Amino acid sequence: MIKLAKTAGFCFGVDRAVNLVYELVERGEKVCTLGPIIHNSQLVADLESKGVKIIDNISDCPDGYTVVIRTHGVEKNIIDTADKDGVKYINATCPFVLKIHKIVSQQDDDTVTLIAGDEKHPEVMGIRSYCRGESYVFNTAEKMEKILNERKLGEKQSLICVAQTTFSLKEWKKCEKILKKLYTNCRIYSTICNATADRQQEASSLSREADAMIVIGGRHSSNTCKLRDVCSANSDTFLIETAEELRDIDLSPYKVIGVTAGASTPSVIIKEVLKTMSEENIEKEVETTSAVTEEVVE
Repeated sequence: MIKLAKTAGFCFGVDRAVNLVYELVERGEKVCTLGPIIHNSQLVADLESKGVKIIDNISDCPDGYTVVIRTHGVEKNIIDTADKDGVKYINATCPFVLKIHKIVSQQDDDTVTLIAGDEKHPEVMGIRSYCRGESYVFNTAEKMEKILNERKLGEKQSLICVAQTTFSLKEWKKCEKILKKLYTNCRIYSTICNATADRQQEASSLSREADAMIVIGGRHSSNTCKLRDVCSANSDTFLIETAEELRDIDLSPYKVIGVTAGASTPSVIIKEVLKTMSEENIEKEVETTSAVTEEVVE
């Protein structure tokens, strides 16, 4: 049996950004994106075939083009430069990320901001750029404690803690527990996206029921990698980007196979994977748990 997670695929923020780019293209506008709009090479290639350019710097925007800023958001100086130079842009930063920008930017200059996330991730780099005081990034509860102890933070300074929207929910709960117990003056903002939390929780539950898990998504996608980590703790887990990669995986030993997908995975790719799995494993039934699977088994 093949079970598809109900939360698999595009989240609100990604869906909003991708639809925005396609709508601009359909209206005949010239569009470029500041970096790939999402971590999915197939969708990015489709947009490029329609004339959408990818630029690395806001100053590289060609004349007559509109820049779309992706869901991760960007550093404050990039927005400032665009405004100063009169670059035409549309900010498709996820509202949940913008909320974090607002939280950190409204703090006093002497407030220290702790950020749970991946230091080199564009979203985290953007969040840090809006911090008015010192900021520190960590990706585990242990690293957070090390920073707090070495820097002697929280003894006198004003202290807040936020999380990258795709941060591990399990790890975040560890961090919260430590902060609430040892740093009672720290203001904690639970900024993990609800869709991310729901996706991770469902993946964890499904991976306990399944003999194996297929995680569909970009290998450079933070939320997809988190899903892989969550699932691999409970069952054999395979991360793939396309249905073609199933050819290299022997799924015959597994009776129940769970399938989930990252927030940057288009429904068409999920459908292709399910179709391939059901065709190659005739004896396995695709359990209809969402609209995506309904379209596949019709």
